[in-house]
Amino acid sequence: MAVRRTRPRESAALVAFGRQLRRTREAKDVKQETIANLTKISPAQQSRIEAGKRRATRQYVEIVDDHLEASGSLINLWEDLNKDGHPVPIWFDWPQIESEATELITWQHSIVPGLLQTVSYTREFLTTEEAVEARIARQGILTRESSPPTALVALLSEAVLYHLVGSPEVMREQLEHLLTMSKLPNITIQVVRNNGRPAGTGGAFVVATMEDRSEVAYLETTIRGITTDAPADLGALSDAQRELRARALPEDQSQDVIRKALEQWT
Repeated sequence: MAVRRTRPRESAALVAFGRQLRRTREAKDVKQETIANLTKISPAQQSRIEAGKRRATRQYVEIVDDHLEASGSLINLWEDLNKDGHPVPIWFDWPQIESEATELITWQHSIVPGLLQTVSYTREFLTTEEAVEARIARQGILTRESSPPTALVALLSEAVLYHLVGSPEVMREQLEHLLTMSKLPNITIQVVRNNGRPAGTGGAFVVATMEDRSEVAYLETTIRGITTDAPADLGALSDAQRELRARALPEDQSQDVIRKALEQWT
């Protein structure tokens, strides 16, 4: 079943912090690029913080407060907006995050991830050609030449290879496509054999690492997809990744497993 993506919504708290940060910076006649260099983030990420589209870490706020001689006002505001130590919630536009990421790590227990799907496979989940074209277009980040292609690590449950989607012909084409994509230097596909106590039972997910090494995750649920960069969420996903990768077969063995599954659909 295709997961319906929610539209990003604005967080009033993040917008309020971003506006105050911008006022303080401009009052000191400091450029965005200066703050970005000081805090080791990209100018684009700095712009998003001031626009209320990305949350700032406490370490970031402490550095900026000191540089702008804000006397702790930015730190106090950040603390007021982060009740009980938990960052205020915000939803991101995942396709935008995905396109800007330097690396994506995904876990799928039921179906092939969208970035590795064939057109025929995709059509089994989406109801309009427009939606199909949009999903396939997103795959361009893996082969683009205008900028470095995104690195992708796809951890797939072995069951994904045997779930009939559409027809045997669709499955055969899809598994052949996985083998082709696995040969690209920026793509790693590993099969996870969940023998004994299963791993990754919390659901499918994708973790994006951005240019400034920050992370954003996309979680699939029955109701909707959730995008988050909350530290607690990222910590839980880090634990899940570690367990999954410990059970994942090496690349060459994973390719052998895919070839073996391909026999069923031939």
